[in-house]
Amino acid sequence: MIKKRIIPCLDVKDGRVVKGIQFKGLRDIGNPVDLAIYYNEAGADELVFLDISKTEEGHSLMLEVIEQTASRLFIPLTVGGGIQSLDDITQLLNHGADKVSLNSSALKNPQLIKQASDKFGRQCICIAIDSYYDPERKAHYCCTHGGKKMTNIKVYDWVQQVEQLGAGELLVTSMGHDGMKQGFDIEHLAKIKSLVNIPIIASGGGGNAQHFVELFNQTDVSAGLAASILHDRETTVQSIKEVIRQGGIAVR
Repeated sequence: MIKKRIIPCLDVKDGRVVKGIQFKGLRDIGNPVDLAIYYNEAGADELVFLDISKTEEGHSLMLEVIEQTASRLFIPLTVGGGIQSLDDITQLLNHGADKVSLNSSALKNPQLIKQASDKFGRQCICIAIDSYYDPERKAHYCCTHGGKKMTNIKVYDWVQQVEQLGAGELLVTSMGHDGMKQGFDIEHLAKIKSLVNIPIIASGGGGNAQHFVELFNQTDVSAGLAASILHDRETTVQSIKEVIRQGGIAVR
């Protein structure tokens, strides 16, 4: 049995960790290197850094953050945000990232997934999907630019396409659940998992340890992402894992 993973996510803007609700109202959380070290020591299985900086200076700061962090971590580090090319991926991996997460650039140029997978190996390529449910069209659509722009690409079509192109993992954020702390979008995640064979990291809605138990009991996703509840110190990685174990679920 593959053990489930708990992964803290750090949204980094201009060298600082920030967090919002449904992708809005960002507030400062702290220093990314300090937080990464804290989560590493607190039992996190992996870390995700998402660079949401708008400027070249911000992206350059991110490389420094990755380098300073990677040298002090003993767990895998995934980095996403602002990646446009194979050269960008090379730079991130050279600075210490173990995996990269592609989103808007992959939607714009799907062949980037295949090129990256062929060059670096599919184990390095995670596709991030910001999923928005459009009640008028009664379907989930992919969003770009940090959730600000909705495309006409349906999530259920896209996940199958990216797997065929060579993605090794999916990071699915349910935008309507993000930061709400009311539970994961179970039905949506279960549907996605039924369409692909690659691992899925679920993001958006984890408000307490029981939500992670429900996630792993009702879907076959591999990992749950946590941000708000950990950054606000409402709980800890180990506390979440203990409740998951009590629920009879194998966790790292």
